[in-house]
Amino acid sequence: MAKKPAGDTQSILRHWRESVPDDRLAHLVRDAGRAFNKRLQVRLQEHQVSFGHWTFLRILWTAEGLTQKELSDLAGVMEPTTFSAIKAMEELGYVERRQRPENRKNMYVFLTAKGRALKKVLVPLAVDVNHVAVKGVSAADLLTTRQTLLALIENLALEEAQGLKT
Repeated sequence: MAKKPAGDTQSILRHWRESVPDDRLAHLVRDAGRAFNKRLQVRLQEHQVSFGHWTFLRILWTAEGLTQKELSDLAGVMEPTTFSAIKAMEELGYVERRQRPENRKNMYVFLTAKGRALKKVLVPLAVDVNHVAVKGVSAADLLTTRQTLLALIENLALEEAQGLKT
């Protein structure tokens, strides 16, 4: 027997199904993103990792040695937010900031062994959230959803690029 969704989830579902079934897609995507993030936050807390740190760790697992500005751009947050997070992550022993010999002006962020090791612990948590989220959704629907979301992102990026030209 399937568990009944939590109270706040029920109100969100009722809102979408009854109150505004034809509301803008942007709102639905936002609520889906919030639900993903909320479920991941619960799992991350069990390992004393904040969601904000997760965001930066994910980026650094892919490409470390980035500047604070580059990290801010990739995470979609302001530089002061990045600075605070990196400082806290440095205190936790996840990252270290270093200068490069060829550029003494900028500080570059690198993972420590502890920060790198978190990947094996934390990535399965995100995979688990994804498995929970897609339960009962067909492979064909998942493929269509993925293609649609990528098309939306591309269309909005193109519109942004055109806006920058004018």
